[in-house]
Amino acid sequence: MQAIELTHITHAYDEPPVLEDFSLTFGTGQLSCLLGGSGCGKTTLLRIIAGLETPREGEVRIEGRPVTAGGRLLVPPHRRNVGFIFQDLALWPHFTVYGNIAFALKERKEKDVKKQVFDMLDFFGLQDHAEKYPHQLSGGQQQLVAIARSLVLKPRILLLDEPLANLDVKLKHRILDHIRNLKENFDLTLVYVTHDHREAFSIADTVTVLNEGRVEESGTVEQIKRSDNAYLKYFIEF
Repeated sequence: MQAIELTHITHAYDEPPVLEDFSLTFGTGQLSCLLGGSGCGKTTLLRIIAGLETPREGEVRIEGRPVTAGGRLLVPPHRRNVGFIFQDLALWPHFTVYGNIAFALKERKEKDVKKQVFDMLDFFGLQDHAEKYPHQLSGGQQQLVAIARSLVLKPRILLLDEPLANLDVKLKHRILDHIRNLKENFDLTLVYVTHDHREAFSIADTVTVLNEGRVEESGTVEQIKRSDNAYLKYFIEF
């Protein structure tokens, strides 16, 4: 079974459509990267998978279950068991690190909230920052808090939208190491969006290159590197 199946998706904010008759699958337990320049449809795809956008046409299945079909939202975002790391992180500035991670657990009326939060803090090495506010953290620490906040809800799928865009090179490598380990440690399927082929090649099991809302090339990192596709060679060299 595929973790995510997108079949004949068409979606538009205006004309022309961002995506038109678009189909793609993501394997269970894989770290898949969507690679492409601005405006190619990467973020729109993530939002459709998460249920934050409903395409005009087509079907979305998550672990075999239809969640969107024929322009109708069948399963709302909070029932998809999908985590989403936004590019701007969307941490709540008036909550501490502990409060940011605990919030959704409290909303769900979960038991052992404190233990679950501190398990996340321990895993990401943030124990000493529990009572700090986001503005008191480094960019890398903020990124780890955003990831911990999503993972504490135990999603089956984690979507990451340009998560390293605002970090320097040293921090990027550190956070990439964490992201590489998420798949095994949390039994996750990950979909990672980036415009940087170096990021994609360093962590991905599979890479899908998008160009103007269509799949230009898809395969393993080695297959992408060996491709003779003219656009791909231009994009990577550029």
